[in-house]
Amino acid sequence: MSHLPTVTDRAKGVVAPALAGKMFRLGRYLPPPDLAPFLDHYWIVEWDLQGRPPHTQRTLPYPCVHIVFDRARTGIWGLTTGSFDYELKDAGKVCGLRFRAGAFRAFLGRPLHTITDKVLVLGDVFPWDEGTAQNAVLNTTDDAAMIEAAGALLRSVLPAPDPQVDRIAAILRAVESMPGLTQVEALAATAGMSVRSLQQLFSEYVGVSPKWVIRRFRLHEAADRLAQGADVDLAALAQGLGYFDQAHFTSDFRRLVGKSPGRYREEARQALGA
Repeated sequence: MSHLPTVTDRAKGVVAPALAGKMFRLGRYLPPPDLAPFLDHYWIVEWDLQGRPPHTQRTLPYPCVHIVFDRARTGIWGLTTGSFDYELKDAGKVCGLRFRAGAFRAFLGRPLHTITDKVLVLGDVFPWDEGTAQNAVLNTTDDAAMIEAAGALLRSVLPAPDPQVDRIAAILRAVESMPGLTQVEALAATAGMSVRSLQQLFSEYVGVSPKWVIRRFRLHEAADRLAQGADVDLAALAQGLGYFDQAHFTSDFRRLVGKSPGRYREEARQALGA
């Protein structure tokens, strides 16, 4: 397999990463320059659980659209507002294209909120035969070939880059880099926009509200810290995330991750051998 530039940041959306690493291989690869205005990265999951029980892997959503090539369910995945569970069994591989927040608006031709929590067939948006496209990507020998095939499909339908995508990227960087930013009003001020304009931008280009994005990034950060076995005070963590009290934080965390923050950290420590 030829060298591919990889994403170096941890995949914070993977629940229980220490256990997940024993169940499947995750490769994440940066797009080439011509596709960088549209894609965050490619991702490939490959597993071989033959002779072993199936494994259900939960992932936490980012504010992005994905095209997924999967023998079980190829399609266009709009932003998912809840967690996503996928059962890995026997052996297989899946290839995904994660679009930059807002970038799929130009492909779709309508507001992104219209496909939130929905899965579209490829033919709903693209002039591709789904079976042919799926085979072109999955009937390959390695990650590089899979990515090249997926990239060739995308290049055949590229729209002009939309400057709003870079604007949204800057807003999301502010959310990620400023942990104390927990209110929509503060984010709007940081972005130099009114609250109403920010809400309209996110509805049109992202598919969810700014409040959802802020809260989800904070929960991602909390889950990532606890997955590393971090010894943090949970009440202080909840307060830092902008929650009124620890009970509300625990409720949101359990709904998204599937278990309480304390239990999640304890299971992470056991998996890490701490």
